[in-house]
Amino acid sequence: MEVLRRSSVFAAEVMEVFDRSPTDKELVSQAKALCRDYINSRLIRAGVSWSKPEYNAPVPGGKLAEVSTILLRLGDELEYIRPNVYRNIARQLNISLHSETVVTDAFLAVAAQIFTAGITWGKVVSLYAVAAGLAVDCVRHAQPAMVHTIVDCLGEFVRKTLVTWLKRRGGWADITKCVVNTDPSLRSHWLVAAVCSFGHFLKALFFVLLPER
Repeated sequence: MEVLRRSSVFAAEVMEVFDRSPTDKELVSQAKALCRDYINSRLIRAGVSWSKPEYNAPVPGGKLAEVSTILLRLGDELEYIRPNVYRNIARQLNISLHSETVVTDAFLAVAAQIFTAGITWGKVVSLYAVAAGLAVDCVRHAQPAMVHTIVDCLGEFVRKTLVTWLKRRGGWADITKCVVNTDPSLRSHWLVAAVCSFGHFLKALFFVLLPER
């Protein structure tokens, strides 16, 4: 399990890759850094008290920080539309938070279903919202160490499923295009893409809840 820690040297390295074509490893590292930031934001918003280890936050004013800000902003919008979907994740999945294997398998099952019909930025934001919602549940149920597991699990999913798609778009910075243009029709397009991911999310809940055969 990776220890979340602050490292100015590592942060500088993560930031530097935005100036060139990122490697698979760098895209995964950025995905995990963004996940830590997203989860921390949601824990603060939920008013959850926990002994937070130091973690690698995006450098203020840098490109990764800009990506993180936009990811959170889009997440706010997504969660506002369907708040109940991204709350009480563990209860919806009917899983115990005491087993790392159970938490990992459930998260990966949901992630796989979200992207069944393809990849969009809306679905990527949905993935982060699910991870953060599950992390909030873990901390509330006295399982803060599971936050590390969720971050690592998301990173592995990105490596296996999203890296090629991200590379074709030049990396995580491409998400900024979701909010650059204020044209209502384009904004609606993003919302439609995001809402489509809800169907896959709910479908995933059904599959996870199915008894083993």
